[in-house]
Amino acid sequence: MPGGLQEWIHKLEEGEWARWLGVGTLILVLLAVAAIYDIREFKNFATQEAMDNAQVARNLAEGRGYTTRFIRPLSLGLVQAHRADKDPLLKGEHPDLANAPVYPTLLAGLMKVVPFQYKITNRSDFEKYQPEVMIALLNQLLFFASAFLLFRLARKLFDSSVAWVSALVFLGSGLFWQFSVSGLPTLFALVIVLSIVWCLVSLERAAAPPEPIPAAGGNLAEPATPTPPNSAKLIALAAAAGGLTGLAGLTLYSFGWLILPVAAFLLYFPKLRWRLASAAVIAFAVVLAPWLVRNHQICGHWFGTASYAVYQETLAFKGNVLERSLNPDLSKVEARQLFYKLVDSASDIVSNQLPKLGGNWVCSFFLAGLLIQFRSSTLQRLRVFLLLSLVALAFAQALGRTRLSAAVPDVNSENLLIVLAPLAFMFGTAFYFMLLEQVELPFVELKWGVTGLFVLLASAPLIVTLLPPRSVPWAYPPYHPPAIQEPCGWLTEQELMMTDMPWATAWYGNRQSLWMTLKSPLRRTNDFFLINDFQKAIHAIYLTPVTLDEKFRAQMILDDNDWGKFVLQCLLKNEVPPQFTLASMPSGYLPNQFLLMDRERWNPKTK
Repeated sequence: MPGGLQEWIHKLEEGEWARWLGVGTLILVLLAVAAIYDIREFKNFATQEAMDNAQVARNLAEGRGYTTRFIRPLSLGLVQAHRADKDPLLKGEHPDLANAPVYPTLLAGLMKVVPFQYKITNRSDFEKYQPEVMIALLNQLLFFASAFLLFRLARKLFDSSVAWVSALVFLGSGLFWQFSVSGLPTLFALVIVLSIVWCLVSLERAAAPPEPIPAAGGNLAEPATPTPPNSAKLIALAAAAGGLTGLAGLTLYSFGWLILPVAAFLLYFPKLRWRLASAAVIAFAVVLAPWLVRNHQICGHWFGTASYAVYQETLAFKGNVLERSLNPDLSKVEARQLFYKLVDSASDIVSNQLPKLGGNWVCSFFLAGLLIQFRSSTLQRLRVFLLLSLVALAFAQALGRTRLSAAVPDVNSENLLIVLAPLAFMFGTAFYFMLLEQVELPFVELKWGVTGLFVLLASAPLIVTLLPPRSVPWAYPPYHPPAIQEPCGWLTEQELMMTDMPWATAWYGNRQSLWMTLKSPLRRTNDFFLINDFQKAIHAIYLTPVTLDEKFRAQMILDDNDWGKFVLQCLLKNEVPPQFTLASMPSGYLPNQFLLMDRERWNPKTK
């Protein structure tokens, strides 16, 4: 055999190329699993948050600034009350006051680089919306980046065995795969959180006292003059952790609470504790402050409409009542109502979410492993940091819970604890290996068979998901992109429509969409006419199964807000209220959808 060929074979089998061959094989397997998952399980967006972020990103990419076409009456009221001229900024592009800016900016960059096809041309055989496929692919890249960061972190803290199994358990989690195609900013936030932990671990290692040096005869001797840790490096790492925490807060506002466990971690260091904690807090504030100032200048609230999340789902503001109100009366919310909301939400978190953190049972190993003591101070401190982060995010999740959590359980932007699941996987895997070391097996190789079974069982939900039958590729009811684009196409970009799912019409239809007011046009004095008569004319009302699937007696008849009564009157009497300006109704929409327009726009002769 020629020497060159023999050398190549040696490199492939045992040499430097063997590692890259293994890495390449793993990448191909991951790409194959991603392709299978996307073909079988991909659906169009099912959450309000995903569509909202995407339509803001498109506005940014197309040069309209950080604006929104999903108009909340609450946002109009806040802007109007804050401005001296009382202009709600509805006639032009309305500033977005609901979303943190980082994730839409990331999507806008993707939209600038990759061609997005927003208009659906194949309506008869539609399956997948191309822009959402592009966004899903970006999130799957973030998913794989998170797995890589988790692997590196676990190998740094434990060993290669724990690193590989932790990464495989994470990659086998069906819940994270659902997040990868959801369009939500959760996986981007996860990359940031793992980067924060990397900075903290690096800082702890850099601040550790020097290791003893082997002396003659194999004994350990302390160095004569220990080298002190580099203070500038430690402060830089603390500032990086704080800045990344600010970036997490600008991805989802609730993640700003992580600055508390970050600062607590830094207070562990006796000599530089205040300097390190101060550096982190200052960096956090520097990153976060400009955006908060922008919000305050527009509406008088640092976090825009998100400032009101704490009041939602209280007894006074159930469901989406608060966001659909122009001038909500917050005095109706008593302190005890906030306390009841906190207790009720916390009970659900403790009973349901913590035991199945991350979507599988590996986190139970993490919870059981809390009983053991690590010899490494880094692991001890990191575990305390993880526990403090769980408490901080659980508090933020409980108090900030809205109807979004109930609309799509688990896979929603309010599931904050999910970003801590990979760290729980890592500690749970480490505890599993500790237990495995205590088990006597007939031969050593059997341990890897047991470990393979451990990973396989942890990945069982994903494996079952990939089995037949194939999932329906759209989230209907109520979202079917071609059906939503059709009525939106009858309006111009400058015209305003009112709908019960404005996030969908803003994203799929690219039309300025006002969330339907609390009361229907049956009542002459209400927010509908305040907006239509004095702010901007409403050219269409578009109602979907979001409203039409409500319980007939309990909600459509007895509800004082009477949109159900409005629909029934239009159907039974075949007429709209006499004071109402929208009177044209196209055929083919009832009974699943209800559409009123100012004229027969679907008729080419009347366009």
